[in-house]
Amino acid sequence: MVNTIIKNRRAVRKFTADSVSDDEIKNLIEAFQNSPCGMHQPDVMNLVVVKDKELRAEIEKATGNSCYGAPVLFLINTKKDNMFGERDASAAAENIMLEATDMGLGSVYVMGGAVKLNDFADIQKELGIAQDFETTVIVPVGKIAEEPAKEDRTSRYQVTIY
Repeated sequence: MVNTIIKNRRAVRKFTADSVSDDEIKNLIEAFQNSPCGMHQPDVMNLVVVKDKELRAEIEKATGNSCYGAPVLFLINTKKDNMFGERDASAAAENIMLEATDMGLGSVYVMGGAVKLNDFADIQKELGIAQDFETTVIVPVGKIAEEPAKEDRTSRYQVTIY
């Protein structure tokens, strides 16, 4: 039987203005820390957590409002041209999103906004992201303002068994 947390995870794009507690953020960081990494190379990925309202506003503007006004952003950054970067970042994002779901928080996987953010060297520098790294995924997290519709995912993708 598939874990209920996996079944209940949904892309949330409407958040309340309520903040996410430091304890909740700690748990989400722990989920990030426990994500797999290709060839056991932990030095090719890092995380920047943005709670600051002004910084979040800058990121929202730069990304075309792709963070949906979430009260905390998890920016997963990977070393440029690393063959495992996008895969590691996606696995880490899934860990964060599943932990958020388990805590009753909403989250969403944002890749297009992450790509846009890389065009803003000044913001990357302000966030302390080294020049040889790029933001690969942003995971906005917050309290859910509007529950997304539940859909039947039992036959979502084609599956072939030999």
